[in-house]
Amino acid sequence: MNNYQKHLEQIRQLKGRPELLIHICCGVCSVYPLQYLRQYFRITVFFSNSNIYPYEEYEKRLNALKQYLDDLNDDSITLIEDHYDNENYTKQISLYRDEPEGGKRCYLCYELRMEETFRYASAHHYEYCTTVMSISNRKNADWINEIGEKLQKKYPDVKYLYADFKKGDGITQNDALNKELNLYHQNYCGCIYSIRGL
Repeated sequence: MNNYQKHLEQIRQLKGRPELLIHICCGVCSVYPLQYLRQYFRITVFFSNSNIYPYEEYEKRLNALKQYLDDLNDDSITLIEDHYDNENYTKQISLYRDEPEGGKRCYLCYELRMEETFRYASAHHYEYCTTVMSISNRKNADWINEIGEKLQKKYPDVKYLYADFKKGDGITQNDALNKELNLYHQNYCGCIYSIRGL
């Protein structure tokens, strides 16, 4: 079992504040990771989430993120909203429509969104990229970091920042900060198939 927290702590040795593109899936998952990472990086938030269905839900999650960024009041953090194409995304994952939550469909979902992040990071010359998805107890941090390692080989000009943001008291801090902020909190992961679990 990899210790991704130990990997993450190595950023304390970074010189300067390199550029980081960070994939964020929703407001509630962004709180602790952004608080922690902004000490070490100049951050661009990348909202790339064509998985979210329906569009009204997508807007709620994006607006919660914007609310948090306003509350954070850090002019050095910028937000980029990627194109939204739920129809194409749903076609890509439909092969695994009958998989339970946490199965092959979720792995593919992580991979699709993380590849969009790497692609953008490479095209726009970011030194590092990562995702906040590992903060969630419902997401498999080993899979997320395995995908990051694989994509780093495909896009060798971008360094992947390994992380399991749940660790090192991250999830406790994230939950406490969210209670204070009262951000919109969704009750399903995102895709049309994950709604069935409600």
